[in-house]
Order: sequence, then structure tokens, then C-alpha cells
Amino acid sequence: MAIKALDESVGKVVLIKLKGGKVIRGKLQGFDQHMNLALDNSEEIIEDGKTNDLGTIIVRGDNVVIISPPP
Repeated sequence: MAIKALDESVGKVVLIKLKGGKVIRGKLQGFDQHMNLALDNSEEIIEDGKTNDLGTIIVRGDNVVIISPPP
């Protein structure tokens, strides 16, 4: 079920909440069986709507709390 939702989100912008409270938004390029995520054009969302550009990153699956697919 979760894998299907991730499959459908590849190539689209997703919102990811991490342990420790960080929130990252980026274009999902791919993922693996450990839920490691490859994101492109990613940015950390800081309070007050400010963002911090991160570029292309890999997010370790064990740090992910929530992945919000595109609306």
C-alpha cells in the first residue's frame, strides 16, 4: 500500500517530516526497500515560511516519520 503511493509520487513534489522535527520538500526521484528517498530540488522548510535550499539529497528511511504525497 505505502509502496504504491510512493510509486505514484515519483517525479512529483512530496513533503517529508523527519525525526527531530525537520520538514523537507522536494521532487521524489526514487526510493528503495528501506524507504531511503532520493530527492531533487529539495529544500528544508523553516518556520515563518522561510526555506533553506538543499539541492539533490538522499534521506535515510529510518529518519522519515511522514511522507505526504502531492495533493
